[in-house]
Amino acid sequence: MTTIADASDDTTAFTPDELAALAMQFRGALVTPDDPGYDEARRLENWAIDKRPALLVRCSGTADVIDGVALARDRGLPLAIRSGGHHVAGHGSVDDGVVLDLRAMNGVWVDPVQRTVRVQGGATWGQVDRETQAFGLAVPGGVVSTTGVAGLTLGGGIGWLHRRWGLACDNLVSASLVLASGELVTASEDSNAELFWAIRGGGGNFGVAVDFTFRAHPVGPEIALAAVFHALDAAEDLAPQWRDLSLAAGDEVTTRALYWGMPAVDQLPPPIQGKDVFIIGAMYAGGADEGAEAIAEFRNLGSPLFDMTDFIPHYRAFQAGFDALAVGMHAYWKSLYLNDLTDEVLTFIHTKARERPDPATLLHVPIMGGATAAIGADQTAFGDRSAPFMLSIDAQTPDPAKFDEVRTWSRATFAEASELPGAGGAYLNFSGDDGGDEAVLGRQYGGNLERLRAAKATYDPENFFHVNNNIAPAD
Repeated sequence: MTTIADASDDTTAFTPDELAALAMQFRGALVTPDDPGYDEARRLENWAIDKRPALLVRCSGTADVIDGVALARDRGLPLAIRSGGHHVAGHGSVDDGVVLDLRAMNGVWVDPVQRTVRVQGGATWGQVDRETQAFGLAVPGGVVSTTGVAGLTLGGGIGWLHRRWGLACDNLVSASLVLASGELVTASEDSNAELFWAIRGGGGNFGVAVDFTFRAHPVGPEIALAAVFHALDAAEDLAPQWRDLSLAAGDEVTTRALYWGMPAVDQLPPPIQGKDVFIIGAMYAGGADEGAEAIAEFRNLGSPLFDMTDFIPHYRAFQAGFDALAVGMHAYWKSLYLNDLTDEVLTFIHTKARERPDPATLLHVPIMGGATAAIGADQTAFGDRSAPFMLSIDAQTPDPAKFDEVRTWSRATFAEASELPGAGGAYLNFSGDDGGDEAVLGRQYGGNLERLRAAKATYDPENFFHVNNNIAPAD
């Protein structure tokens, strides 16, 4: 590639001559602080993150990624990789550095015979669902459709199908990555096997994932599901019943409970506008008819304010059901796993739900287990999967003036939750903390951390990829 000389003492600024030379080299657009679209280009899903990169490269393909890595490396600039831009800690951007924006690299190709799906590194799960559902297939993804495939997969990938078919990373067949050296490598069981182990839960520590191949499974388009909204105070009686149904359900059922506040907007049904609610969501990973009876138990609990189930016609609509409610938020999340959801734990969660500092703040309790727990802690980098439940403390507000308050509440609630019987671990895709905290890494990776450090020393010994939940290379 062309080497761009540093013509000034300010290593974060690019001169007009440098930008002109780069524009001849890259096929994707380059965006700098002087461009009128800069603020929109740098905005992430979490509006509390306000980073100002020196250059955004809207990568058009792998060649742009290779040259973008070399550019940042040669100039000694920090590098961030943006896929969906959803990570709550803002790992998709960086101050005074280079952002490789992969969102234009969003191709999806489905092989319905082999039931595999090839996905470029900038695609979202909604884009994947659009292609796979044409063949009645799905790849286990996340909870909303706007999440980037790359970030979710590299960090694990909890969603609506994990009890039946495991995490997103468990369904990864192979990935193509650009390393810090600029080399393009394939990671699979048969090629760079240790790297393949590391990227299944180890995050963006090892390279830029430009391409994924996944296993797909028969799902939908029509599915058996429940999406039921109750008054928040009803959770005191309903949450224990939901827990018992969850623990008795087969692996085909993935379910979660959410304690939340709905905005007072006309787009929502009148019965839940401006209301604090307890939401029961459940989905059967199989035929709609065969799952109807199992899902009916979740749908028929209590006397709901509103049952949205019949208004969701298919799997894609269910995946996108909460997309609009997460937009424009200033957010800070914390999470942990729970070995038991006792009445004491449920009382704690219900109490905290009533104390939420903003209606947009929510407590999210997904059931784990099933296929997720069938994989040993050391089989992928992700770590221990044995806990049957998670608690995610999703503190958020549309009001920037309230952000410090909701963040403080999240941290305090997490500290209290950590003292609950059977609480522990962490899910770093649901962590608002900037990367590198040894205690947090230990909670996520446990005994896998030293092996991850060794892999980091092999594939990124200089820790070039550090804008992430960072794993320092072994000495």
